[in-house]
Amino acid sequence: MNAKTLETPYWWEGAPLQERLAVDLAKRCDVVVVGAGYAGLSAALTLARAGRDVHVLEKDCPGEGASSRNGGIASGNIRIGFRKMMDTLGRERALAIYGESKAAREDLARFIRDEGIECGYSLVGRFTGAVRPAHYDGLARESELLRRELGIEAYVVPRAEQHTEIGTDLYHGGAVRPDIGGLHPGLFHRGLLERAERSGAVVHGWTPALGLRRESDGFEIGTSRGKIFAHDVVIATNGYTGRHALPWLARRLVPVASQIIATETLDSEVMNRLMPKRRMLGETRHLYHYYRPSPGGTRILFGGRRGANTDDPNKKMSHLYRQLITIFPELDGVSITHCWWGLVAMTYDELPKLAVHEGVHYATGFCGSGVVWARWLGRKAALRILGDPQAETAFDDAPFRAIPLYDGRPWFVPAAIVWQGFKDRMGWY
Repeated sequence: MNAKTLETPYWWEGAPLQERLAVDLAKRCDVVVVGAGYAGLSAALTLARAGRDVHVLEKDCPGEGASSRNGGIASGNIRIGFRKMMDTLGRERALAIYGESKAAREDLARFIRDEGIECGYSLVGRFTGAVRPAHYDGLARESELLRRELGIEAYVVPRAEQHTEIGTDLYHGGAVRPDIGGLHPGLFHRGLLERAERSGAVVHGWTPALGLRRESDGFEIGTSRGKIFAHDVVIATNGYTGRHALPWLARRLVPVASQIIATETLDSEVMNRLMPKRRMLGETRHLYHYYRPSPGGTRILFGGRRGANTDDPNKKMSHLYRQLITIFPELDGVSITHCWWGLVAMTYDELPKLAVHEGVHYATGFCGSGVVWARWLGRKAALRILGDPQAETAFDDAPFRAIPLYDGRPWFVPAAIVWQGFKDRMGWY
C-alpha cells in the first residue's frame, strides 16, 4: 500500500460521515434500536412513522460500519443456490425464500423512488462469470429454474460472447441477472438516517449498548451514557455484535472481513472495454470476488474475502490487487486510491435471520447481502412490534442455531478461508 492509498471507504468521498451532536439519553421510550445501519434505521423509520418514541444506539458514528463499507450491490443474494435449496429444504420452502428475495429487491427500488433518496440506484443487472466450464453448465441450469419458477429473466452468455459483458478471457461464459442493481451505499445510508430523524427517531452516536435486562414490562438497556428503559428492543448489529454485551447473538453470528479496493480514474475507453454495460459483476469461486464500476463509471471497485485471514492492510490490498490483475491484465500498474474493509455476519445455515428471543427482536445475519436484506428485515422487525400483518415473512420461526464450540470469537475463520481456497483449486462448484 503506497502513501497515497487511503484506508477509508471510497464512498466517504461523496458521503462523509455525519457526526451527531450529543443529546441527553432519555430515561424511557417505546423502542430502543441497537445499531444505526440499514437494518436499525429501517426499523426506526417504520416505528417512528407509526408514532412510536424510538431511540437508536450506535457505538460508533452512525453509518461507520458495513452500511458505508459495502460494495453497493443490491442483490438480495442467497448463498444457497436455488436448485440446491429445492433439494435440501424442499420446493415450497425454496420458492418462499427466493420469492421473498425478489420482493425485497423490488421493494428497495420502490422505497428509494418513493422517498426520493438520491443514491445513484440503477437496475443495471449483474453478470456472474463461470470460473470453470462445468460452472457454466450449473449457471445455465440455475438460470432456467429462476425463469421457470420465479419469472426472473436470467440467461447465460457463452464464452464466445462474454466480451459483450466483460473485458476478460478468464471466465468460461457466465450468467446475467437483469433484476439486480447497484447504488451508492453511503448516500443510501444518509437518506435513511435523514428520514428516520425527520420522522422523530433519536439517533445517539458513540453510545454502545453494554447489555440488557428483561423486566416485567420491558427492558433496561445499559449504555456508556447511562440506562434507558424501553418496552421493546430491536437488535440490528450484524457483523459488529459485541461478544460480551450480546452473548446470545454473538454465539450465532460469525463476523468475516470483506475488503474492497478502488482504482484510480480510468480512461473511458478502458471502462468501455472492461465493463461495457456497467453491470454489477461476480463469479463462481467459493472465495468469490464482487466488483463494479463506480457511480459515473470512472473507476473499478473490486472486493472479496480472500484477505479475511489477516489484519494487515497491505496484505489485504495485495490479495485483491493480484486478483484484479488476473481478471483484467491490462490494469497491471494501475494505482489504488482506496483500500478498506468491513465486517459481514454469517449464520450457521447461511440464511438471513429475523428472530425473537426472550422478547427481543433480531434482524441480522445478512451473509454479505445486507443492502437488500438489512433494510427489508429491519422493517419486518418493526412491523412485528406494531402487530402489522405485513410482518409475515419466509423467515418466520426459522431456527437460529448457535454455532457449536463458538463463543463469538471467530477462531476458525482462517482455516475456513484455506478450505474455501482448496475447493476453488479443485474446481468444486
